[in-house]
Amino acid sequence: MRDVQRLAFVVAVVTLSAARLDAQRGSSAPLDPVRVGPHMGYNFDADALNLGLQATMPLTSEVELYPTFDYYFVSPAKLWAVDVDVKLRPPTRRGAFCVGGGLEYLHSSAGNATSGTASSGDINISVIGGWEVRRSPVAPYAEGRLLLGHGSAFQVAGGTSFYLH
Repeated sequence: MRDVQRLAFVVAVVTLSAARLDAQRGSSAPLDPVRVGPHMGYNFDADALNLGLQATMPLTSEVELYPTFDYYFVSPAKLWAVDVDVKLRPPTRRGAFCVGGGLEYLHSSAGNATSGTASSGDINISVIGGWEVRRSPVAPYAEGRLLLGHGSAFQVAGGTSFYLH
């Protein structure tokens, strides 16, 4: 729990600092619209394909809130995750690179007719990095995600986000 509180504090400080820097620069450029869309990926540690949805909600020109949902195709268990990350976009020529991190809730359940069902949930820290092309009607992207907590995992994903106007 202490790790969650520390991470929440760091995320809040980064977000507020970025907003303050944005205001000091006099950035009057409008924020990008919210983007939502599907993605597909692969988790190397679970040896599983995943499908999911993500949303990108700009907080400033360089900071975005990034919630995602993933469903992993594992058998005979059920495995899904919800992540809430903050993405930072360092100033680059095209603004395509992003890094960030946040928290993940990973839920697993397994069972059968004779032994019943068992389920568990873990909270992990996620660290992400990737590229997103934001200069077109749709925004294709690719990312890598390192999950740290009760065991570690690495996954890659790619997808397309659509702008909500």
